[in-house]
Amino acid sequence: MDGDARIAVPVEAKVPDTPVAEVAAPELGTPELGTRELDTPAKASFPPPAEVPTQEGPRGIRFDINHGARVVLPDRVEGTWRVRLRDLDTGNILFQSDNKGASVRSSKRFFVRFGIEVWDVDATGDATAILSHEYDARGRDVLIQFPIGTLGDTMGWFSYAARFAETHGARVTCALSGLIIPLLRDAYPALRLVTHEEVVEQKLAERAYATYCLGLFFDDAAFEWQPTDFRHVGLHRTAGYILGVDPAEEAPRLALPDESRPIAEPYVCIAVQASTQCKHWTNPHGWREVIAFLKASGFRVICIDQKPVHGQGIVWNHMPHGVEDETGDRPLTERARWLRHASAFLGLSSGLSWLAWAAGCPVVLVSGFTHPNNEFQTPYRVINWHTCNSCWNDVRHRFDHKDYLYCPRHKGTDRQFECTRLITGEQVIGALRRVPAIAAAGA
Repeated sequence: MDGDARIAVPVEAKVPDTPVAEVAAPELGTPELGTRELDTPAKASFPPPAEVPTQEGPRGIRFDINHGARVVLPDRVEGTWRVRLRDLDTGNILFQSDNKGASVRSSKRFFVRFGIEVWDVDATGDATAILSHEYDARGRDVLIQFPIGTLGDTMGWFSYAARFAETHGARVTCALSGLIIPLLRDAYPALRLVTHEEVVEQKLAERAYATYCLGLFFDDAAFEWQPTDFRHVGLHRTAGYILGVDPAEEAPRLALPDESRPIAEPYVCIAVQASTQCKHWTNPHGWREVIAFLKASGFRVICIDQKPVHGQGIVWNHMPHGVEDETGDRPLTERARWLRHASAFLGLSSGLSWLAWAAGCPVVLVSGFTHPNNEFQTPYRVINWHTCNSCWNDVRHRFDHKDYLYCPRHKGTDRQFECTRLITGEQVIGALRRVPAIAAAGA
């Protein structure tokens, strides 16, 4: 934003007499979202807000709640402006400044029920109220932006966007990957689903009263983009906190163009690939033992990964022997169709597990890299508590998405990836036996 940008800091006991900070307001560029690094403003994961606040106030004042509360006060020669930002729910004054013209933005970019007040202060010090606005999204355009390239994150977060629209009566537009939109559009007719490119092409940011960005903000030490660290509350529930709605988990609804069963015989879907090696099930015998068990129990085993082989350097993960190959660059609606009718899904802490949860499929989720609180609740969660585990949710370790062999505690030792290597086939088979359809088969 042009001009003086006054950024609020944590609430003080008293309102400061001078601006807390006077710096050019940064665009999204420091925090990290999903699995993508944000190095500079030019590489920001989201379309930026409108250059000028979208709401028109008296005497040339403009304001909105796009990436925080923003106010632009025109330059003046005589007298001064007094501007104040408040949190209407806590009663805290977050920021106050007297100036002859300024651009102001709050430090907090997540949902806050902001109050914006402006006075005209004359030469004698008398102040006349000019603007008093209390946050109200009812009937207004709100833009909620999801990072692209992350299936699981979007599946976990989408129901919170719908909850926001219902809670506030807002006209909500969700910006997300065009690959995911077909899964959700018909299930949420009250929401407008667009790509990031369409946000720019249709100038949707210029009409928004408020904009919120959903992401995993690893380096947000000042808690500007999230009110609480996502590693404490879980990957999906962080969206509820960012949007200020009930963080109770809820699977998103899916509307598929073809809801028919893909094959007549009972089957189980699996996905063995993930974006980094620490997410893989590294037990050398695990997949072979589980697939043998499922086939002996009368189930066809269908692999629905995108890639049959995936890895980096000297480490490559192959689709297990004995499964049926439904991998490839296929629409997500097709994968969801397979999951909708599967007796179970066996996967990792990865996007297809979240898609299976959304499709209503019983999910056996194998992960030692994440704490169970990180994912949706499933009675078939598999973790070995006798070994190193849950480094993803440990705030002492900064996850490195660029390191395919990331293992913060034991890399380069014989304990590397023990969190899943020591999850046995026997343990996973035990979880599978509890799935109703598999138990009914007499497995």
